[in-house]
Amino acid sequence: MATVFKQDFDVFMSVKQIAEYLHLNEKKIYALVNEGKIPATKVTGKWMFPRELVDRWMLDSAHGGLLTDRLIIGGSDDPLLYRLIMQFAQDTKAHALISYSPTGTRLGLDLMQAQRLDACCLHWGPNSESGTRHPALLNQYSQHHKWVLIRAFRREQGLMVNPKILNYANKAHELFDPQFRWTLRQSGAGAQRFLLEVLGQHGLNASTLNSEITALSEREAAASVVMDQADVAPGAHAIATEFGLEFIPFGWESFDIALPRAIWFRRLFQDLLGRLKSVSCQQIADDLDGYELHDTGELLWGDD
Repeated sequence: MATVFKQDFDVFMSVKQIAEYLHLNEKKIYALVNEGKIPATKVTGKWMFPRELVDRWMLDSAHGGLLTDRLIIGGSDDPLLYRLIMQFAQDTKAHALISYSPTGTRLGLDLMQAQRLDACCLHWGPNSESGTRHPALLNQYSQHHKWVLIRAFRREQGLMVNPKILNYANKAHELFDPQFRWTLRQSGAGAQRFLLEVLGQHGLNASTLNSEITALSEREAAASVVMDQADVAPGAHAIATEFGLEFIPFGWESFDIALPRAIWFRRLFQDLLGRLKSVSCQQIADDLDGYELHDTGELLWGDD
């Protein structure tokens, strides 16, 4: 490992230089590039390797990620997790980068497959079916054999509704009437998936709803209702509480975290799990409403 810290190499190295730097042959370097395992960029048709990122990649590989000072989380949006991560980042200060970028379930998994995220939050239908649906979703990705699935919590999913609308309709099927304006979620979002299933039970689909707005997060969807751009939007009970909206439940869902096995053991991720299991987290969950945390941190899939 001592050769990793030699200072007589360029900041950006060629294939020949990186092969010498790592004591590997050039054919192996190309194989690592094709597998997306080594930090590299193509400049005018030639692969170049930033030495600083290669050094960090080597350290991360050697220590199973224990020393890595970042935790980048994407995927599904959730207010409880958002609060915990923001407090975690505040407590950690400049010692580590901890961030949460809600992208929706599918895009989050795509980004993790491309190794641009450390972890992806997901929810994909009713709680009763998550034990088969979530692993089946992960199995669609070629990197799935390196991943594990961890339970974050269960939460209540449904419709976020402008309180004034309940004077005219207080059941989900009544809100499907074209007189009510909807904000929908993007394709690949777990909330949209849940809504489509409920619509299907009534012989309907998204095109039958009166909707001109697509929100890219649950908070954006809730804000559209508060701003009177829509009357109703799919989302979690906790988001409705945050924005002072009424809530009509569809049912409970599992909110899980998928991540590479090596990152599961990182100190930062284990610290996050500890926060999820804390008394203060339970207090926040009680305030927001619509959460069950009794099996938080449980390994659900992938330890084989």
